[in-house]
Amino acid sequence: MPLPEYSGTLGFNRAAHLLRRASFGATKQQIESFAALTPQQATTLLFNQVLPDPPLPVDPDTNQVWTMGITDPEKMDSDYQEYFKRWFVGQMLSAGVDPNLSLAYSVREKLVLFLHTHFTAIQEKINSSRALYFQNQLYRMFALDEDALSEVNFRELTKKVSVDNAMLRLLDGNQNVKGSPNENYARELFELYSIGRGLEGSLPPTPGPGDYVLFKEQDVQSAARVLSGFNFDDTFSNNDPDTGIPRGSIRGTTLNASSHDNDPKNFSDSFIDINTGLPYVIQPDPTLLNGTNPTLESALDEISQLIDMIYEQEETLRHICRKIYRFYVYHEIPEALHNTIIAEMANTFRLNGFKIQPVVENLLRSQHFYEAAAGVDDDQFGSIIKSPLDLIVGTLRFFNYPVPDITVNPAGFYEVAGEILNLADNQGMSFYQPFDVAGYDAYHQFPVYQRSWITVNYLTRRYEFIRRMVSEMEEGMLKVDVVNFVQTNFAAVAPSARNLIIELARNLLPVSNNLTFDPDADDTATITAERLNYFLVAFLENPKIDDDPEGAWNIRWTNGFDPETVRRQLENLFNAMMQTPEYQLH
Repeated sequence: MPLPEYSGTLGFNRAAHLLRRASFGATKQQIESFAALTPQQATTLLFNQVLPDPPLPVDPDTNQVWTMGITDPEKMDSDYQEYFKRWFVGQMLSAGVDPNLSLAYSVREKLVLFLHTHFTAIQEKINSSRALYFQNQLYRMFALDEDALSEVNFRELTKKVSVDNAMLRLLDGNQNVKGSPNENYARELFELYSIGRGLEGSLPPTPGPGDYVLFKEQDVQSAARVLSGFNFDDTFSNNDPDTGIPRGSIRGTTLNASSHDNDPKNFSDSFIDINTGLPYVIQPDPTLLNGTNPTLESALDEISQLIDMIYEQEETLRHICRKIYRFYVYHEIPEALHNTIIAEMANTFRLNGFKIQPVVENLLRSQHFYEAAAGVDDDQFGSIIKSPLDLIVGTLRFFNYPVPDITVNPAGFYEVAGEILNLADNQGMSFYQPFDVAGYDAYHQFPVYQRSWITVNYLTRRYEFIRRMVSEMEEGMLKVDVVNFVQTNFAAVAPSARNLIIELARNLLPVSNNLTFDPDADDTATITAERLNYFLVAFLENPKIDDDPEGAWNIRWTNGFDPETVRRQLENLFNAMMQTPEYQLH
């Protein structure tokens, strides 16, 4: 059965928690509008909108769409690879999107990012702007799958990825031919993308050579033979009839797939056919052969048989649900949680035809997701360290930073997105350049996971990003006018320094219940009075220029007196609250 759902009204803190996790962040007004909703109403708005397709990416110098080939002979494909990454970041920002659809659009792009972290891509190895773009479009097509055709689901996506141009090149599937199999993709298909090797941290000792607990070396070898015969299609003219998106081509011809291994493939006793009680055997469908020759259709059918076999295994569903859980909730999954929450997620996954949207929606509506939100024993809120992209994009979205529309000002659009990528790289996330085929360490590397985002150097770079953004005198492209921001969003509380700090804490920090500046009354507060008073001192006494700092602030703000001091003090406040460990969490 689905996870028990939280049925009450969200309120501000739960709404903020939902929007920070499900999307790339929200404005104060968006959080307030969701605070009056139930989780069911909120997820309906976030996941069930009719969304526009992203605008096609253009070359900013020629203003021509480049997805059908280079539009400027003076440029290299590497230039267009950079354009692609910037274009994707722009989608995370919902640049140019109707404000009423901005959050739902961001939710979809968060799911696209999840799929990218699962089915990894490495730009340097793939080295094709069009392959990267079309893979990204494939993920987008399968991200919101609940109301789509039954064939649009995670299992079918795994089949599509298996012959995707970017994946063929990443894991050498384009070198996998009959008589000389390349096992790289087959191995990672089992270990990374489907069945995995069991609950991380609770793995039994490997029984022996070639036995990986949930699959065996024999299975890798047989799967490689199933996957043989495909090549990278650098013309991008071989469109998948289901998606319309270019895929790899078959070696030989469609009626004589001469490099595909057409012999039966025998799997180990890790994969038992429920119809025979014996280990699976995958072999070509005789009705799809051309005489005795394999065809494109028979080769694709064998891949379909392989993926169906893998998805019959409960551990495949649990492995994928663990990835979803770590992306949206928390990285630690003890056995008790694995046997309850993850098991129920896997059951929802199966009952909904391997669609991930119902799994994610149920998780984001669940009592578990909002557990203990009102108390200091909270173990969900603020438990994830923001990725560099979550930090940067989320901050810009919170401040409602104006990003140029690519259809109106492509050069300005790419400039902003390029700066975001540079900042993310400095903070430890080289986008589309993870260290290895397992992807970014934060999403898979036991036991560190998201803690890999934080080193002394990376934290310094995070704080530098904030300082340059909110401080008028600092260098930097992405600037925010904090005085105008407070006037626009916090005018009602701004005359009181303490009320302003409390409201900013609610909006900026992941836990902010029962806040008080009184150290004798903060027993149930999620931020100590000592911490709030630290923000107050940093705000008004750095340096101390008034005998009554709070009274002087009220006079300056209310009467428009001494605007330079007001600006400096607000910059001090935002720096103090955002250059903090708390702001790195969501």
